[in-house]
Amino acid sequence: MPGTRTAIPADLVDLPVGALCALIGPPGSGKSTYAARYPDSWRVCLDVYRRFATDSEAEQSATPVAAEIQNLLLDARLSRALPVLVDSTNVFPHVRASLLARARYWQRPAIAVPFDLPLATVEAQNADRDRVVPLHIVREHHQLLPDADQLYREGFTAVHTISELLATSAASHR
Repeated sequence: MPGTRTAIPADLVDLPVGALCALIGPPGSGKSTYAARYPDSWRVCLDVYRRFATDSEAEQSATPVAAEIQNLLLDARLSRALPVLVDSTNVFPHVRASLLARARYWQRPAIAVPFDLPLATVEAQNADRDRVVPLHIVREHHQLLPDADQLYREGFTAVHTISELLATSAASHR
């Protein structure tokens, strides 16, 4: 039936109409795995656009081009009130400020999902990836992870930590 929404799993954020959802966390924290549980068309990802530009997700010199592609897709989706998941580390405040500015411009809610997992968990998950990121980068990005209060101060309209989402999901399965 048009207009009805199906129930979503407890560990996924139910995104409001047209919301921008920023996944925030170090490499290996599970952002892309989480994003893959939503419709593919909702996801924008710098790694993918770097690969399109250079045949390598790791080629950081392609980040400016990848960011332009991401911004075009963000505007295309937000202007149509379509939900969008930003699947990148998003650990730097200036990156989040740019995302928030786009959401404000299009008058859309901005939701943050910080991946607040223990460093040991992130390091282990990173080690199991096809493309392992150097540990010093994983550790640096883990230290930069903002807490919920900081994200609200920055202007996010809602914050859902992955630890809370996973705990809710575990409780609902009992």
